[in-house]
Amino acid sequence: MRRNRLRVLVTATILALMLFISSFWLPQGGGPVCGSEWHPCLTFYENKPEPKVDETLWEGSDLNPAFRECPGQSFQSSVLMRHLGACLSEEGDVLMESYLQSWDQLILFMESLGTMVSFFSHKVKDKVALIRQLSVKQTAGEDHGQHGLTPEAYGLRQGVYRTVRSMVEAELKQGLVGFSFRTESGCRTLLRLHRSLLWVKLVLQGLTEDPDQNGVYKTPGEIGREAYSVALAPHHSWFLQRAAELVFVALPERKYFFQQVCVNSQSEAVPALRIIIRALTRVHERTQVILEHHRMLLLP
Repeated sequence: MRRNRLRVLVTATILALMLFISSFWLPQGGGPVCGSEWHPCLTFYENKPEPKVDETLWEGSDLNPAFRECPGQSFQSSVLMRHLGACLSEEGDVLMESYLQSWDQLILFMESLGTMVSFFSHKVKDKVALIRQLSVKQTAGEDHGQHGLTPEAYGLRQGVYRTVRSMVEAELKQGLVGFSFRTESGCRTLLRLHRSLLWVKLVLQGLTEDPDQNGVYKTPGEIGREAYSVALAPHHSWFLQRAAELVFVALPERKYFFQQVCVNSQSEAVPALRIIIRALTRVHERTQVILEHHRMLLLP
């Protein structure tokens, strides 16, 4: 039994490496890597004023553990909620800087789930870094070669990459989006992040569901597999879909997910996760509307 378990773990590790190499989590061409000239990926801007937050997301938050600082860990749900709220500060649109900062926190969350998932979070970092790189490149071009740009002048603050809608419209106008071939556009990169955001939301949603008639809860592996079948599997090859089955075996137990929002039980976790899910849903829905309006949901 022990030998069989070891064999399963070794096989899962090898498959995870294969999936990582083939960009399983976000199937897109290569992007910049953290530690390159655009490093750091997670602390791109510093010493800037806090953005306006969508206050409706904070209703009933006084005692909600999602807004509580959790000592001793990198991921903080309170920080995630702040950035998700800031995403929605512009009516009907999504602010790109706050959106990417939300992903910075979600990356930390993914990395906390173990080595398997951290392989995939590395690819997410690349996508986040690529959009930031494109915004800086756009602003530098508009600056006609002048140097010494301040962070406030970067595209995520004032340029065409400031919001999802402005980025989409600008890249379409400039012919940067390929509808029949792959391009390293912000739109295509955002679509990959958009699909993965749905996976994260569905996983958290699954953790809030009631047990079956026998009082048994779904395991995180089962939840992750079901979320994958909805959010990512339709965009992956048959081989990657089959290989993904073993990856979910490596997800930690349910209680480990609860620890990330500083709770110890199902009853405590449900209200915390639901308020995060509500914020993720609103950001996802706004992005979905914009991408769908411009027929970008199936970019290659």
